[in-house]
Amino acid sequence: MARIAVLIITYNSEDEIGSCLEAVRHYVPEAEVLVIDNHSSDQTLEIAARFPVQIIANDQNLGFAGAVNQGVRATSADLLLLLNPDACLETGIGALIQCFDDPKTGAAAGLLRNGDGSPQSGFSVRRLPTPTALILEVLGVNRLFPTNPVNRHYRCLDLDLTQPCVVEQPAGAFLLFSRTAWTAAGGFDECFWPVWFEDVDFCAALICNDFQICFVPECTANHKGGHSVAALPMKSRQKYWYVSLLKYGAKHYRTLAFRLLCSSVAVGSVLRFLLTVGQNQKGFEVQYAVFLHAVGCLFRPVKGSVPVLDGCGTRK
Repeated sequence: MARIAVLIITYNSEDEIGSCLEAVRHYVPEAEVLVIDNHSSDQTLEIAARFPVQIIANDQNLGFAGAVNQGVRATSADLLLLLNPDACLETGIGALIQCFDDPKTGAAAGLLRNGDGSPQSGFSVRRLPTPTALILEVLGVNRLFPTNPVNRHYRCLDLDLTQPCVVEQPAGAFLLFSRTAWTAAGGFDECFWPVWFEDVDFCAALICNDFQICFVPECTANHKGGHSVAALPMKSRQKYWYVSLLKYGAKHYRTLAFRLLCSSVAVGSVLRFLLTVGQNQKGFEVQYAVFLHAVGCLFRPVKGSVPVLDGCGTRK
């Protein structure tokens, strides 16, 4: 059996890390476990230190992608299980490991479930986002009409989550991948800082390198979701999401599609401002920041067939 390492990226995860590590110790006792902490200010490291794990404590927030790459480089394991601290294993991962008997497999994912046991439909597995899917997302159409055909396709609402299959983009909260595939993909792109779309981009890179991604619903994890980003100020949270979204668009879409996406983000920010006008000053500041960023991206120069955005952003 290939050697397994579990990578858990933490950021102010004191409420989640203990139960996560307990479940890992129970279901994957043979695994090497690494906790890569992005400069938490709570008791995350003290709680993690109670377990037999390797702790990497960063003195700054490297972002999710940067911490994943750091963890991969810190171990020699052939297979890496990326597990969010708010994802508690409910089963072993033997069925995920078996997927790698096929050399075409680059990654395999289990099913994420809610606290009541229901599947996290629309999140656990998605297809790679098309420009149209993201345009409808930023304009709020998917929220108003979640059953529209584009959104159903994007969020795999037509998929039977009880059956194993090959998929495009499982969530990075519970994802087993091979070192071979990680190397071929160039690792996780650290320009997606601090969070969002780095797992989408990684899956796209795997597919571009002719790897398949397997979905194995018999392996499950209970997933709380969003524990770290919830602590971020709303202005930062929305700005980071839109910055990462537009970086993904600049990297994967041709110029016209990217320009339409930028325009849609700008229009969507104006619509959200009009819907919340007079309610709070912070709402205006958030939407104004998003609008300015989208307009700035709209007029970026083009190299080859895609626009050029700035580098990885400012880390704090």
